[in-house]
Amino acid sequence: MNEIKFANKIRQALNEGARVDTRIAERLRAARERAIAHRKPEREPALAWARSTAAGVIGGFGGFGGFSVRLLLPAALLVAGLVAIYSWQREQSAVDIEELDAQLLTDDLPIDAYLDRGFEAWLKKTSSK
Repeated sequence: MNEIKFANKIRQALNEGARVDTRIAERLRAARERAIAHRKPEREPALAWARSTAAGVIGGFGGFGGFSVRLLLPAALLVAGLVAIYSWQREQSAVDIEELDAQLLTDDLPIDAYLDRGFEAWLKKTSSK
C-alpha cells in the first residue's frame, strides 16, 4: 500500500472519529482556551531591540545620508580604539629607546666600544664560555 493511500485512510478515520457530542466538544474547547491562557509567552530574541527600527533603543535615530547610528557608532569606536592602540605603541617605543640610551650613557664602556666590530666578536666569544 503506498503512503498517500495510507495517509488518506488515516485522515478519513480521524475525520469520522471527530464527530463528538456537543457537550464533549464544549468541554474540549474550554480546556483548550484555558491551556492557551496559561501558556508561557514566547521569549523575544536577546537582541530584538537592536533589530527593531521603530521601537529600538538606537535604531529609531536616523543618520547622515542613510547611515544610522547603529553603523556610525561602532565604526567611530573602532577608529578611536585603533588610534589609542597606535599612540600607546609609539609611546612604548619611545620609552624603550629612552631606556636603552640611558643604559648606554651610564655604562662604564664608551659608546665607541659598542660600534667596534672586534668588541662585538669579543662579547660573543666571552658570553659563549
